[in-house]
Amino acid sequence: MPPDLGHVDLNLLAALDALLSERSVTRAAQRRMVGQPAMSTSLGRLRRLFDDPLLVRAGRGMRLTPLAESLEEPVRQLMVDTNAILSVRRQFDPATDERAFTIVASDYVVLTLLRPLLRRLTTETPRVRVHVRPVGGDYADLLRTGQVDLVIVPWEVLPNHVVFPHERLFSDQFVCVVGAEHPTIGDRMTLAQFQEEPYLAYHAGPLQPIAEQQLDAAGISRNIEVTTQTFVLAPFLLEGTRLMTLLHLRLFDTVQAPARLRTVEVDLPLRPITEVMLWPREPRGDPGRSWLREQVRRLAGSFPHQSS
Repeated sequence: MPPDLGHVDLNLLAALDALLSERSVTRAAQRRMVGQPAMSTSLGRLRRLFDDPLLVRAGRGMRLTPLAESLEEPVRQLMVDTNAILSVRRQFDPATDERAFTIVASDYVVLTLLRPLLRRLTTETPRVRVHVRPVGGDYADLLRTGQVDLVIVPWEVLPNHVVFPHERLFSDQFVCVVGAEHPTIGDRMTLAQFQEEPYLAYHAGPLQPIAEQQLDAAGISRNIEVTTQTFVLAPFLLEGTRLMTLLHLRLFDTVQAPARLRTVEVDLPLRPITEVMLWPREPRGDPGRSWLREQVRRLAGSFPHQSS
């Protein structure tokens, strides 16, 4: 006989969805923003509930049992339906309503675009919280299941057919930068010099940086001596070295003074990028998410226009 629904903690369904998707207690805990011991406890309760191990060791990782595999799609759809039900609200007052939003965005977007919003929330909307998640290859799944409220990524990384509602926010271009007192690079360098000088590259996750993609496509090599996993850390590693790197112009404008940087002219075939926001489909609408998008839209609209 199946267990009485009244005696089942429905929070376990969210843990089950994360465990089935991630196939890892650690990653499932990170996805649910809970501690690993708490997720391990949830897995133990789920195993007793279903009388099945659900996740079993397979080499260095874990795999789903046949029962767990049969649960994966129904549980995912259940989470989609549950999120749709819970998101039905007639109105949203950011000054008084309590709400937690999750945004997927790079540290570059957080620093250059979202920082004023996050600052304002602490004073004007004290009951509204924002969780920022790094961009990963799973953002489409997170949108489809309603686990995030907004995703901000470059248009250039999206599939040809975008199935989610979306809106373009702003464009940005790339510039070559060095420390302000770089000993050998002047105000301009040749393409040959660009390929020879020590280069700091950004590499993180499954999404290769747009600038690196464009250079690879053009057959332009780099003398990579240092790599970093965050956009924002890179410029602070240049001062006092012979390294150079490529930055978004808006990021350069933000960190130029504290990082002690300057730009260098070099003829590179780099096209601008366009950041776009995507959100889950909302058949019934969600005033809270609409409010959040409007805040981001206004911030992007306040950006000064860049000349190409």
